[in-house]
Amino acid sequence: MSRVAVVGAGIVGLAAAHALRARGADVTLCEPGPPGGGQSAGRSRIFRHAHDDPRLVALVARSRSLWREWEHEFGVELVSRDGAVAIGDGVEDKLRTLEPFDGIPVRRLDPGELHDRLPLLAGYEGPAMLDVDGGAIRTVAAVGALVSRLEGTMLREHVISVGRRTSGGVEVRTGTTARTFDHVVLCAGRGTAALARGAGIDVPVALGAHVRLTFATRATPARGGTAAAGLPTFQDGSGTFGETGAYGAPDPDGRHFSVGLSADTDAAPDGALADPSELAALADRTVDYVRRALPGLEPAPVDHVHCWVTRLPWGDDGVGIWSADGITALAGHNLFKQAPVLGEALAGTALTGTVPQDLRPGQRLGRAAG
Repeated sequence: MSRVAVVGAGIVGLAAAHALRARGADVTLCEPGPPGGGQSAGRSRIFRHAHDDPRLVALVARSRSLWREWEHEFGVELVSRDGAVAIGDGVEDKLRTLEPFDGIPVRRLDPGELHDRLPLLAGYEGPAMLDVDGGAIRTVAAVGALVSRLEGTMLREHVISVGRRTSGGVEVRTGTTARTFDHVVLCAGRGTAALARGAGIDVPVALGAHVRLTFATRATPARGGTAAAGLPTFQDGSGTFGETGAYGAPDPDGRHFSVGLSADTDAAPDGALADPSELAALADRTVDYVRRALPGLEPAPVDHVHCWVTRLPWGDDGVGIWSADGITALAGHNLFKQAPVLGEALAGTALTGTVPQDLRPGQRLGRAAG
């Protein structure tokens, strides 16, 4: 039986540990804080199929199938059935990218149906589309279900170093322990690059910080007094409301909607923000955007989520797996929706030593268009 340590209990680390256990591995999951409390924090995330790179579309489509399998296994809804709406001139590019994929139902929305599906939105007459099998990921439910399946695997320790032993195996040193494993998988978010670098693996991550705000919805009679009930997720690339990139997703309670901008602050490799005041400025911009674009929301935020962004050089949706001599590291951005398929890929890499072709860094999976 292979002994594998997974460092980091965000959604991808949990998925990797779950997949490893299903394959018969002896798993130790290292996490000093609450599972899902780092870059996986928040009550909802967007599941969407549209990406610039068709290979990533295929990977995400596989992940959507695995989310359904998890729902059957765990007995709980993990992705809402209300779809994902996108607006803006990029809609036509998204539709063209998705057209070859027969199993991904998408269609254009006219202004009337857009309003019916997303009554929070101010008047808008431009291009719009619906990703039918998109929706809001129930993040808390997903993390909770995985944690319940991984009982007995958790080591509540901060990992200080990972290194190969001359006598064989890979040593993981934590605050109070030193243990040796056959393989170590690094899914530690901001901490992945530093741990990998100490083991001789260069993961070229650019670090930033992001803020996402939660707003209460205004009650509407048409939706039984709960404006967020049955709402799709939302991406706005139109610029109509003063921002060229914004997104939102309904919370599972049906009374709140989380909104963010496609922007973050720069940070040094050690996590020092170039200008800490920029986070507050991003929050203010988000509030201003909500006032203009989403009059169905109360404009005073009721919650903030601050998280690190770990972006690869080839694009906002870039993802890759580095692996050498018993150590595997995952890095990328916008990974929550891909967690089931990335967990499978990491488990396979740990047990066979082979990274799936498209996830090798040289393939630049998720590269931006152009």
